[in-house]
Amino acid sequence: MTLKICVAQIDFVVGDLTGNSKKIIDLARSVYADGVRLLLTPELAICGYAAEDLFLRPAFITACDDAVKTVARELAGLKNLTLVLGHPSGGDSRTRSVAVQSRHNAASVLREGKVVAHYAKRELPNYQVFDERRYFTPGRDICVFEAGEPGHTIKVGLLICEDAWFEEPARLTKAAGAELLAVINASPFHIGKGNEREQMMRERVRDCALPLVYAHLVGGQDEVVFEGRSFVLDADGAVVGRAASFVEASLMVETKREGGVLRFSAEVAAENSPQADLWHALVLGVRDYIGKNGFPGVLLGLSGGIDSALVLALAVDALGKDRVRTVMMPSPYTADISWIDAREMAQRMGVRYDEISIVPEFEAFKLSLAAQFKGLAEDTTEENIQARIRGTLLMALSNKFGSIVLTTGNKSEMATGYCTLYGDMAGGFAAIKDLAKTTVFELARWRNGNDPYGSGSEPIPQRIITRPPSAELRPDQTDQDSLPDYAILDAILERYMENDQSIDEIVAAGFALADVEKVTRLIKINEYKRRQAPVGIRVTHRSFGKDWRYPITNRFRA
Repeated sequence: MTLKICVAQIDFVVGDLTGNSKKIIDLARSVYADGVRLLLTPELAICGYAAEDLFLRPAFITACDDAVKTVARELAGLKNLTLVLGHPSGGDSRTRSVAVQSRHNAASVLREGKVVAHYAKRELPNYQVFDERRYFTPGRDICVFEAGEPGHTIKVGLLICEDAWFEEPARLTKAAGAELLAVINASPFHIGKGNEREQMMRERVRDCALPLVYAHLVGGQDEVVFEGRSFVLDADGAVVGRAASFVEASLMVETKREGGVLRFSAEVAAENSPQADLWHALVLGVRDYIGKNGFPGVLLGLSGGIDSALVLALAVDALGKDRVRTVMMPSPYTADISWIDAREMAQRMGVRYDEISIVPEFEAFKLSLAAQFKGLAEDTTEENIQARIRGTLLMALSNKFGSIVLTTGNKSEMATGYCTLYGDMAGGFAAIKDLAKTTVFELARWRNGNDPYGSGSEPIPQRIITRPPSAELRPDQTDQDSLPDYAILDAILERYMENDQSIDEIVAAGFALADVEKVTRLIKINEYKRRQAPVGIRVTHRSFGKDWRYPITNRFRA
């Protein structure tokens, strides 16, 4: 007995029910001709993940139901093909004053035009970026179905994502006769998540002594990225199949029953280094945000510093040089080496490069405010004016030509408020918003030693990486004039913001009290800025996005 399985690692678009359905139908027809008889799609494939408050709209759920019926009807003629299709189901039962929720994160098992089984996700995550309890009711049943040709079938137990992180759903599924676990997923990427995911599924396999096929989503959706990396584990927990990360793929798995044991044959893609995973995640996040939202390209302010240099390399890898435009906007305090390095990098990347001096505008602003500021020394006010002039110029170019502005701020700056509201924070997408400054340097060095997309080797001039970072908004300025050393700042940031350690715990770990209190104070008083920042790509297990929901008005110290 042989069963050929296809894992559809597809990049869907949230809300594009017609386009998503077509992708599934086209793939099903193609792989059916190659002998596939079980096709697995990711979690909520029909509508994309996550549709957020679209799930609260009855018209959206109805449209998803119609799309499922369309897929079933279009594939009715493919005899003995079993398709597992992720979709939302149910709706609200309303009274005058209350809505009783009955929506489910579900999957239907389709065969020859009919729904032969249906499953509602039992375990609903409500942490990090997940809000599933806002939208769905937990299921209570289990689902075991048969797949294959008549007389040569395998009993498959269906789980959806979080279900497989708990023991009970898999155990109940095995007790119902399952020989193989099929887990469909939409699990957002963060650094190290791929290995964590495989290890957890290995524990599940060993606990229930069943092999497992893990079908995972790929693609960028607003602030989250899904890396794919679908895989197959045998009953011993060994990886016997794995799809490549960060690309669409059809993982073909041949399953044979030999002496009562299921054995698998599939390609096993190599794992990436952590830096490669991080780079591919950022590239995919930029590419999908720009592409799915229909922007013709991007533009960014190129300063000659490390952050804008990294964003430029990232943008070219994601979109190609012809869809990227850079603008250097020197002020009276811009060093000559910044001009030189910015020009050199733009030339290495082959992108359009323009220079627009902000000196006339800066002098005009100071003249307009001279009477109001009479007798007062220059301070951060004048520094911020320069940043806001640049933001205004970039947004004007965006309005005129349609390209979206990529901001260049990093996580360390966003945490401490070392950024200007309506200045360098002005833009549409924050590509490195979740990268600590130390990671920015590390990733720049990695990209200079690797050329994964053929955009050019060593794109970032070495001096950009080695010189002390500076906003260049006053004479001889460096970041460390105002902030602790980035190695210290980022370590405190990780402990406090990402891991929820208290001030006392961080000090007990060996950090100076003054540094800890300064960094944590800056994090708290700059919440109002972050609320107004553009969305950016999440690559850590906690970002300044849906992961972080702190009050702006807040006097809690620890």
